[in-house]
This record gives sequence, structure tokens and C-alpha cells, in this order.
Amino acid sequence: MNYFAGEYDVAVIGAGHAGIEAALAAARLGCKTAIFTINMDAVGNCPCNPSIGGTAKGHLVREIDALGGEMGKTADECFLQSRMLNRGKGPAVHSLRAQIDRRKYSEVMKHKLEMQPNLELRQAEITDIEKTDEGYELTTRMLAVFKCKTVIVATGTYLGGRIFVGEVSYESGPDGIFPACFLGKSLKKLGLPLRRFKTGTPARVLKSSIDFSELEVQKGDEPPQPFSYETESLGENKVDCHISWTNDDTKQIILDNIHRSPLYAGKIEGVGPRYCPSFEDKIMRFKDKPRHQLFIEPCGINTEEMYLQGMSSSLPEEVQLSFYRTIKGLENCVIMRPAYAIEYDCVDPLAMNATLEFKNFEGLYGAGQFNGSSGYEEAAAQGLVAGINAALKVLGKEQIVLDRSESYIGTLIDDLVTKGANEPYRMMTSRSEYRLVLRQDNADERLTPLGYKIGLISEKRYNKYLLKQQQKKLEIKRLKTTVVSPTEEVNKILVSRETSEITTGVHLIDLIKRPQLGYDILKDIDKNRPDLDPNIFEQVEIEIKYEGYIQKQLKQVEQMKKLENKLLPKDFDYKTITGLRLEAQEKLNKIKPLNIGQASRISGVSPADISVLLIWLAQNKQR
Repeated sequence: MNYFAGEYDVAVIGAGHAGIEAALAAARLGCKTAIFTINMDAVGNCPCNPSIGGTAKGHLVREIDALGGEMGKTADECFLQSRMLNRGKGPAVHSLRAQIDRRKYSEVMKHKLEMQPNLELRQAEITDIEKTDEGYELTTRMLAVFKCKTVIVATGTYLGGRIFVGEVSYESGPDGIFPACFLGKSLKKLGLPLRRFKTGTPARVLKSSIDFSELEVQKGDEPPQPFSYETESLGENKVDCHISWTNDDTKQIILDNIHRSPLYAGKIEGVGPRYCPSFEDKIMRFKDKPRHQLFIEPCGINTEEMYLQGMSSSLPEEVQLSFYRTIKGLENCVIMRPAYAIEYDCVDPLAMNATLEFKNFEGLYGAGQFNGSSGYEEAAAQGLVAGINAALKVLGKEQIVLDRSESYIGTLIDDLVTKGANEPYRMMTSRSEYRLVLRQDNADERLTPLGYKIGLISEKRYNKYLLKQQQKKLEIKRLKTTVVSPTEEVNKILVSRETSEITTGVHLIDLIKRPQLGYDILKDIDKNRPDLDPNIFEQVEIEIKYEGYIQKQLKQVEQMKKLENKLLPKDFDYKTITGLRLEAQEKLNKIKPLNIGQASRISGVSPADISVLLIWLAQNKQR
């Protein structure tokens, strides 16, 4: 018999990366919050890569931190090695990536949930969710009933989870943990548009079975950079990673056994991630490629498990062992955990607003892989926004919508709710048309004021941010007014960098503008340089060198904001507008965009349709 077990302002279903950020944000904003997990030992689990960040993902982590989220701080606490990726390219695509101790990360995050005021962490499987006049009722497998004003669904890959390894298939969540078997049926009954996606992970192998003498060493950056703007120092890198390559023998084993892959045997119905395919998928899609790179990464300090990044598979375990052992350094490897594919239920994100609240279910939110995305960082970003908005709704305040011109988080959510996701969505720098102004180095400048306004950034941290902005402003002024004389020492440095000598006094800012020069090179010339945070020097140098490009992009942002300011009615039948194509009418009625800018990004809405909408808006404004 069911029994009443509690009442909350915000209930979060799932304690993965999305659920954690959602619960912490809601609780910190003063809402009585509960977070439910099937297994308490899986809180903050990293079932795939033992890392945080990466290309574009590092931008998301910095933005989460700038808004007051927790992922960046915890990654810093648990870091093993840190590297800034894409150093050889422009600053827009520089992205931080850190190897982490995955067990420590889980432990630290769990303890933060346990210590957070206004928050209860509970082990329970939610099996049913019902809409009520006051909000929602959640029922657990143990028949406990909880009343909640708002609910955030952040089920990750647990919802209807099914594991595939060759011919073997069984119900399971990641890492052998029980799946959520009943909630999916309840969500379908409620009316949510669910579908099946698929992802996977490679094997973990025993460290002592690897011949590291045959591998290329990949060291971290010195000094390593932290994710969080509050972390002053990380100390030294603790581990090395290693690189190896596949070969013709590896490829042949895959081709000989491809019929045993559940993906190619038609057993998996879920759609997999295009940008993170299984190894057998790589072989089939890129048959002419002679070899593929893989990274061998430690899973933690107190474990001998090594992660084979780039080698996920759903082939039978004995086939996995055969093709892994064709790779240099892995000839005698011992598999500790086999690779597997996992299929799970998720929702069509077109059913949500940009607040991540469902259009037809007030007070119900989605976050993370449940929304059709992939990756820890994408999940945490959505969880933070969902948690903030659920809390703001309970508090009777206006919910936030992050603009795609001000953040990667805004780009991520805007893509999901306007374009949908036909496969697990992965954040990439190429997805943002404003990436030169959305760099990882200036995330605090873009989002910390908003985090402070919401209430997730403390007064102390905000004052520190304001001081940094003042120091940056004064440094630019100093560079504009400091004159460098044409001495022999100065010209010797300039010639050594293959740039022309100076014959008259030159402002320091004009030297920094030269592509061959920068702060580090000019340190012996710049005698009166202040002792500032290196991040300030980095931002100043980027803004000076790319000033023209940045100004051009800011003008594009301004033009787009004009379209964003042209609001569309919330409840309107677009079939009544003469001149709109049938496809545009259907898409606009389904998605209900907030403004013209959002409408212009909907797949199936053409520039001609936007012109019709603009004319219609102007006519209605006159009326």
C-alpha cells in the first residue's frame, strides 16, 4: 500500500552530472529539494571517459563554473592531468581537458550533495509520475509517494537501459547497475514523446598487462590550468597518458566478425552518436583509413584500470580481446571490464521550451541525456539551467533563457529545442556562429554577472570578479600609453622573432598586435608590467590581436539580438498566416518559437518564411 513520504519544491530524478547540478542549484536558491538515485554508489559516476572537458566541452565547464555550478570545482579537486587542447589553432577553439580520478569525483560530488542545506539525497527508484493540481506526485518502487511542485527528469542512460555485448543482451544501466524499468512507461502514459538512443564505452584493461615502452607518452601542461575561476592552483600533473595506433590486423578482425556486432545484426534499434562512433563503426565507415588512434588513460590513482579512449565496441568479449591484442603495447592486455553498447529511452527535446520546461507540462523539466544529448558536460550544463529555472518558478520569479550569442550553454539548449536531436547531440565549437566571442578564457566575463543576479555567485566571488575586470581595463590603458623606445635590446628581440625593427617610439599595444609577438616574448622589454592573474594577460592579448574580428562578430550578435527582440505570440496557430509554406506552419506550430531569431533557426523554416513572419508582425503591431 502506498504511503506519503514527503513534500518538496523541486524533485530531481537521477543523480548523474545533470541531476547533481540541478539539485545543487535549486537547493542553493532556497528551495526544499530532493534528488533520487537508483544506487547511492553511482552518484556522479563517469561510466565512460575518466575525464572532464575537451573540445567545446571545456567551454561548457567554464561556463557552468561562471554561473555558480559545481562541475569545474570538483574536476579541479580530482584532477590527474590537465591539457589545453587545440593550442596550435586560434583562441576560439582552445579547450581545457582534465583526466580525473573517477572514483574520487563520485565521492566528492556525493558528499557535496549530502552536505548541501535544503537538499536530501535519497536512494529510490521512481516508477511513476502523475500530474496533480499542485504539481506532481512521484511513486517509488517501495510504494513511497512524494508530492513535488516541480520535477526535473535527469535519467541519463538508465531509462529502459539495455546492454549489448555481441549476442548477449540484457536490461541494465551503465556499469552493471540496475536500470529504470518502469518510469519510461509512466512518462509515455503522461504524454512525453520518447524514443531510443544508443551509446557505448570501450574496455578497461589491467595496467600491468600493458607494455608502455612501446607507446607514445602524452604529458600534461605545466603548469596545469584549472577549470574553476575559484581554484588558485592545481599543483603538478600526477599521471601520464599514452597513445597507440590500430593496424591492418585490427581492421581484419573487425571485418571478419562484423556480423556478430549487434549494431550491424539489427539488434540495436537506438540511434548512436555520429561524432563518437564505436570502433567497428569507424572501420565500416572509413574502410580506406589504414589506422586509427587510441589513447590509453588511467581511471584513477588507486586503481589499475586503464581506459582505451577511441575503442568503444559492442562486439563479443572474445573478439574484443583479439583486436585489442593486435595493437602495439596491448599484445598481452587483460580485459578487466569488457566494452559494451547501451540503449536507452530519451525524449524529443522539441517538446521543451528554452527554459527546459516541457511545453504541455507546467513544472516538469528535462536535463542531460534524457534530452537527447551526450556527454557529462552537456548534461551538467542543462542540469544547471533546469535547476535554476525550476527554483525560479517555485519562487515566482521569471525564468532564464540563455542566448546562443552569450554562451555555449545557450547554443546547446537552443539547438536542442529548435532543431531537435536525431542522434545523441554533442557540443562542438563549430556549432556556434559566435565562437570568437564565446571563448573559454572569458566565460566569467560573459556569465558571472548573471550568476550573481540569480543568486549562485557569492558577494565575495563577485567582488573578486569586479576587481579582475578593473585590472584588465587598467592593463589595456597601460598598454595604450606605454611607449617602447628603439633601443638595441628591443630591436634584438624583435629581429629574433622575425619582425621588423622600430626606429621611433612605439606603444606597447602596437607591438602586441604583431602576430610574432606576445606578452611572454616582451617580458624583458616591459619593465613595469604589473603582477596580475595570467588569465588577464591572456584575455587582453587575445582582444588586442583579434580586435577587428571580434568587433565584426559583435556586430553580428547585435543584428541577431534585434531578431531575438521581435517576440512571437506563445499560443498562436501559424496556419492562419497567409504566405507561410505548409512545412513552416507545421514546424512553427510544433516548436512555438519565442521570437523571430529562434524561428529562423528551425529546420524547415526558410528565409522567405521569416520575411512573411516579419511582415505579419509589423502589420499586427500597427493594429
